[in-house]
Amino acid sequence: MTTIQSTLEVEKKSAIVPMVILTLLFFILGFVTWLNGPLIPFFELACELTSSQAYFVTFAFYIAYFVMAIPSSYIIEKVGYKNGISLGLLIIAAGAFMFYPAASSRTFLLFLIALFIMGTGLAVLQTAANPYVVVIGPRESAAARISVLGIANKLAGFVAPIVLTVLVLSNMQDFTADKIALMDEVSKTNALNSLALQLQRPYLYMGLIITVLALLVKFSPLPEIDLDEDGNVTHLNIFKQIKNAFKYPQLVLGVITLMLYLSAEVLAGDSIGAFGKQLGVYGSEGNFYLKLTSFTMSTMVIGYILGIVLIPKYVSQVLALKVSGILGLILVVAIVVVSPKIMIALPGTPNIPLVILLVALLGLANALCWPAIWPMALQDLGGYTKIGSAILIMGIIGGAVFPLFYGMITESINAANVAKNMQDVSRSGNQLAYLMLLPSYAMILFYAAKGHKYRKW
Repeated sequence: MTTIQSTLEVEKKSAIVPMVILTLLFFILGFVTWLNGPLIPFFELACELTSSQAYFVTFAFYIAYFVMAIPSSYIIEKVGYKNGISLGLLIIAAGAFMFYPAASSRTFLLFLIALFIMGTGLAVLQTAANPYVVVIGPRESAAARISVLGIANKLAGFVAPIVLTVLVLSNMQDFTADKIALMDEVSKTNALNSLALQLQRPYLYMGLIITVLALLVKFSPLPEIDLDEDGNVTHLNIFKQIKNAFKYPQLVLGVITLMLYLSAEVLAGDSIGAFGKQLGVYGSEGNFYLKLTSFTMSTMVIGYILGIVLIPKYVSQVLALKVSGILGLILVVAIVVVSPKIMIALPGTPNIPLVILLVALLGLANALCWPAIWPMALQDLGGYTKIGSAILIMGIIGGAVFPLFYGMITESINAANVAKNMQDVSRSGNQLAYLMLLPSYAMILFYAAKGHKYRKW
């Protein structure tokens, strides 16, 4: 009997404990991650940035995954999975605490460093936590288990923008770009300093809560796991492990697919607020556009619930991934084609352009991608599951690079329209730039249909 089988038999009766702990962790992970969307237009105003500069918020956060994924694997090799989770939480807390001096000085670089530190903590946390989900039950139902955690993650994504708006951004109508432009230099500086300082208390509380959670995990009954089935991997140096892991096509193609999928997920959640602002979706309080990230998270929660109900009893995770790719392709084309002048009324909200709702629906196409890609990419890796997990985490770089490209493309097209005196153009750069997601959903469809089956190059 292999080590992993022995571990599963011993811990089978207490599998519910790891799931409860992991669900809480993924809620925290989601809360921290999906605050970035509302922060983009916030920093654009408070730190006087261009739209493309503001997207460095996502770049600084997600690039940490790429830079720190392999070091995270090395750390977990030394301290174990359980201690790795606690350490990741402490690093996230350190990043949250750094928001205090960053807000005091209203220095965008310090905010970016704080976000990078938080992303580093999440890289350690993800590298440690994700393998648990795959091994604490049957592999064929791994997508359903990950969907449970996904609901916690995306519910946090639904709650986070609302909480941030209530606690920090409730008076955004006093800080519109038009009002700021009418102020003299001294009044403008005072107003923007006041706006930035509103971030201090929430992030201080967040850091304290996450620190307490790190201590609770340290002393929790979360079991340690051993994924080195044959005992013949951990003695290899990290570079040899990486080289050997790249011999598995399902892993390499999975990393590429994950990278492109993350570009779609992050863009759908983090660009919708700026897009709504560009289309004038302010609402009566002047800050409704900051809550639009919650629209995308809501559709993702629906997708995860469907995953729990349907996978694997009625629908295989392979078929779910195929449907995700096809739906994504259809929605991207619709987003670019539909006129932003077509409005739709939703209960409890101001009238919004239909195209905004289509962007939110990308969350439905994205929901089952991570749960399906992850177990497919790690399948049959044996003792290389640990390093494979770290390499997969590196694929999150898609969430760093593509939003930055989106901001640059958007700014370039909008500037060209202004230069040509085309301010009334029917489709802005914000809308046309979503075309960059077509290759993402095409790759998702390919990986579901063929890519995950390859075992030799």
